[in-house]
Amino acid sequence: MTENKKDIQLKIEQLRDRIFEADYKYYVLAEPDIEDYDYDIMLKELETLEKNYPEFDSDFSPTKRVSGKPVNKFNTVTHSVPMLSLSNSYNFDDLKDFDLRIKNILVDEKFEYVCELKFDGLAVSLRYENGKLIRGATRGDGVTGDDVTQNLKTIKSIPLSVKSNEFKNFEVRGEVFIRKDDFEKINREQEIRGEKLFANPRNTAAGTLKLKDSKEVTARPLNIFVYYLNTDNLKLTNHFENLKILEKLKFPVNKYYRKVSGIDDVKKYIDEIEEKRDTLPYEIDGVVVKVNSLIQQEIAGYTAKSPRWAIAYKYKAKQKSTIIRSITLQVGRVGTITPVAELEPVNLAGSTISRATLHNFDEIKRKDVREGDTVIIEKGGDVIPKVVEVILDKRKPGTKEFQPASKCPVCNSILEKPEDEVNYYCVNYFCPAQIQGRIEHFVGRDAMDIRGLGESIIQVLINKEFIKDYTDIFLLKEKKEELLKIERFGKKSIDNLLQSIEISKEKPFEKVLFAIGIRHIGEKTAKIIAKHFKSIESIISSEKKDFINVHEIGPKIASGIRNFFSEPESKILISKLKSSGLKFEIDKSSETLIKDSFKGKSFVLTGTLSKYTRTEAADLIEKYGGRTSSSVSKKTDFVLAGEDAGSKLEKAKSLGIKIISEDDFEAMVRA
Repeated sequence: MTENKKDIQLKIEQLRDRIFEADYKYYVLAEPDIEDYDYDIMLKELETLEKNYPEFDSDFSPTKRVSGKPVNKFNTVTHSVPMLSLSNSYNFDDLKDFDLRIKNILVDEKFEYVCELKFDGLAVSLRYENGKLIRGATRGDGVTGDDVTQNLKTIKSIPLSVKSNEFKNFEVRGEVFIRKDDFEKINREQEIRGEKLFANPRNTAAGTLKLKDSKEVTARPLNIFVYYLNTDNLKLTNHFENLKILEKLKFPVNKYYRKVSGIDDVKKYIDEIEEKRDTLPYEIDGVVVKVNSLIQQEIAGYTAKSPRWAIAYKYKAKQKSTIIRSITLQVGRVGTITPVAELEPVNLAGSTISRATLHNFDEIKRKDVREGDTVIIEKGGDVIPKVVEVILDKRKPGTKEFQPASKCPVCNSILEKPEDEVNYYCVNYFCPAQIQGRIEHFVGRDAMDIRGLGESIIQVLINKEFIKDYTDIFLLKEKKEELLKIERFGKKSIDNLLQSIEISKEKPFEKVLFAIGIRHIGEKTAKIIAKHFKSIESIISSEKKDFINVHEIGPKIASGIRNFFSEPESKILISKLKSSGLKFEIDKSSETLIKDSFKGKSFVLTGTLSKYTRTEAADLIEKYGGRTSSSVSKKTDFVLAGEDAGSKLEKAKSLGIKIISEDDFEAMVRA
């Protein structure tokens, strides 16, 4: 090697070390020591040197955090040590029982606990060989997970390589999450682009890790805290020291971990963290308590589902009291009337709450909720505010029972209440409140999937009378010059929107049927109806009894279909959509069975699938002659279980129904 090339190699190594150090200080220590501009210059210089001297390139360079091309599917990884879930406790008595069990197992032995935060994110494992990150995987079902290495590499707090003489081959585990402020920023950007808003940070983090293009992953700033270390050749002694080791290796370890001597100190830690909970920059839902000694962990052992030496204490949903100023009525996209409590603003779980759902008029009557009442509110699942109960001893004299409305608050139409339902409905299909919601549903990802038409953009287009209903969306191309005059409507965004509208015309009949928004017709039901009746003409000419005779279609759904198509306005809408080029009959090629391997078999899908979307898996089952159902019963033949499968999986086990993984499913397809 020439002297010049030695200098080049040294320069490349120095740049890599400096960039990794800058990432560590910025993303782990939160103590940046370099300006963004200087960082970008260094990274650009490194990219240029690696390009000009490919012999010195490396897969573990900071320039390789983003892959050049998307993956087609995620490979399955088997965990060397199962990633078991923790048993949960919801009160201090459960923790005392846990402590007593540990004492009975570790008779006459002294032991310590380590307390850590329980992050509301997604568990992953990181495998290092010769100090290099070679694989990152999701928890999956605990035994196997998905290889998401390239997506995890985009997290700059994760070292791509570790410089240590001792630690060469080892595994690290942690929790991937999105900070609260980053989540809010993501949703603001979604709104500006006219995209659907994300529900919560955890689901967003989980969905991001499943994206097949790492360039898209970088647009959503993922973070990680690690909490587990296992090595191939070194004898480790206790969990607390392992966390110290991970810090020395420059992994992101949350600072709030603590070693305590007994269960009373555990309780003090839990109370202390609960006080801090709302001020933390990330979501937590509890505290994890672990026996510190690794030898004692082995003595305590495991159940089939979880370690006996650890437990998760989960905080209750945050509650606050406030006053109901008034009760207003909200009109949904199919006319559902939902009463909403307008509240004296109160801070709850880190956000200001001024409204809470009251669900329906029956619920108001059951809880005897009145305007002016002092009530307890909480965030159900820490997301949706709801009224839990009325504080009756604070009720002021003269308050009156709330009476169900008789007319729509928006269009003044008479409300109707079906005998077998708790909800009241505005049946005026052209009620302005329904128009907004119906358009949002029509353009949604599971329906026509028209990108660029978010809630705020739709509102602007309605207010400026560019669209009166969803059929007008397909006429927007004729108003391009007028659209360009609207503030925030740039040429590129308009072009992208119009292109997305044109692409949506290729959506199959069942998607169109779901998109038009018939009451009680969900995505699956729309597919069943489309597959059975083949065309919109056949649906329109059918009677209620014809629908009831179809598998999984009951009287309520049948009435909803007949009521919709008996309205002259509905037929006008269909006619306009047909003129715009939408598909209103089944593509016969899509009905051709690949095989009849699943003929007569019923499948239930549960959990998050990694290789397919739910829709893709259901389509494949149908193409092989089977059918899917939304609920588990004795008639179910198979339950296809993905990650984080819940109650459906438990019910399948109790009924003795065969549970299959995605690998099992693929083997059945190939057979």
